[in-house]
Amino acid sequence: MDGLQRLNRGLPVRRRGVLRGAAAAAAGITVGTGGVLAGAGPASAAGPAGMPTYRYLRDALVGPLRPTGEVIFPCIRGVHDKISGARSRYYLYYAPHEKPGGISVAFADSLEGPFTQYEGNPLIDNHLPGTTVSHVSSPHVIWDAATRQFFCYFHGENTVTRVARSQDGLRFTDETPILSTRLVPGTSETSYARVFEHTLPGRNNKYVMVFMGVRKGRRIFYGWSPNGWDGWQFSSTPLVNPEPDGVTDIAGPGLVKRNGTTYAVYHGNDGRMRITEVGNAFDRENHLGVFHSPIASDRGRVAAPSFGSEGGRDYMFYEAGPRLNARICIARAV
Repeated sequence: MDGLQRLNRGLPVRRRGVLRGAAAAAAGITVGTGGVLAGAGPASAAGPAGMPTYRYLRDALVGPLRPTGEVIFPCIRGVHDKISGARSRYYLYYAPHEKPGGISVAFADSLEGPFTQYEGNPLIDNHLPGTTVSHVSSPHVIWDAATRQFFCYFHGENTVTRVARSQDGLRFTDETPILSTRLVPGTSETSYARVFEHTLPGRNNKYVMVFMGVRKGRRIFYGWSPNGWDGWQFSSTPLVNPEPDGVTDIAGPGLVKRNGTTYAVYHGNDGRMRITEVGNAFDRENHLGVFHSPIASDRGRVAAPSFGSEGGRDYMFYEAGPRLNARICIARAV
């Protein structure tokens, strides 16, 4: 379930010449439990870059949303082939947005859910080594095969992104700051990070990070690391800007990949999800448009997608609803 979801290629463009367009070739998506995503059989491709049409299936979580009645930023991971004694085939990481937050997990043996919240939540609270912060939120968890550990990236405060490590996906330790506003000049916030295996030319890296930075509006920035834990470096130039989308703020970024190119997916302040080709070298900014819009039950906002496939069906986990009143939903490709 780790790795980059593979999608169809859009129209090439250099980052300095922003081009709006759409690619419309059909593609299926499969997710190997080892984290490799590969092309599958035909699937519905109604959106830009061959994005499937996703239809709401159900809310992901069973029971009251603890502790603040709202949750955000899902991250779905297949774990049963990585560790012994896994609680289920799939772990769904998430957190409340409101103080004090708390990195949490829920379990299911199918991507269709529903997911049962872990009685031991939160896995990480706002009492961190050497400091207490107002809240922790926005978990993104990867499996690092080299060290046979899970790495969990999260923010707290909104100016600092941290990483913690775990052997079982439940007990995380060594919460370590790796990103702050001082490392990206001119920003007042650096948060909502996701990390993926992806090499950039000439960077000697294995992992990249995409995250939201606030600089005259919310924009998507990026960084890179040789091992996902330390040695992080960050670009001061945004990877994706909101203006070509006709919005003022974009956030909740992820990466998807197919047919030799790479895309960023994210949501805008108009409540819709978009996709932009950034290229394998992160040297493009080809805005392809909206791939998912809210339905009535989403209350005007869909955000922070996390993708997976099971049994030849494609799924998207996402947050729905207004700030401080969101829930996590499961959508299935039609």
